[in-house]
Amino acid sequence: MAHSFSAKKRIRQNEKHRIYNRSIKSELKSEIKDFLQMIHDRKLDEAKSELPKAFRLIDQDVAKGVIHRNTADRRKSRLAKALAGLEQQLSSAHA
Repeated sequence: MAHSFSAKKRIRQNEKHRIYNRSIKSELKSEIKDFLQMIHDRKLDEAKSELPKAFRLIDQDVAKGVIHRNTADRRKSRLAKALAGLEQQLSSAHA
């Protein structure tokens, strides 16, 4: 257990930030999960309109310091790749 005032304060601050970050990350995960569900259900138009929302949320989380920018770039890349894969599947199915 911390003894100094500043150490106790850091514990309080860390707990406050942990709760805040958890809610932000939860919102992000929900958005990503919704997008991936659209991909799974092969809803191309809905997924295309949802992708910018997911990107915006990811970028906001980077700005808030909740996730690292490299993590954000990796997630955005994977989401874009999933959408491109669906477009490829649907275009080859119609051709």
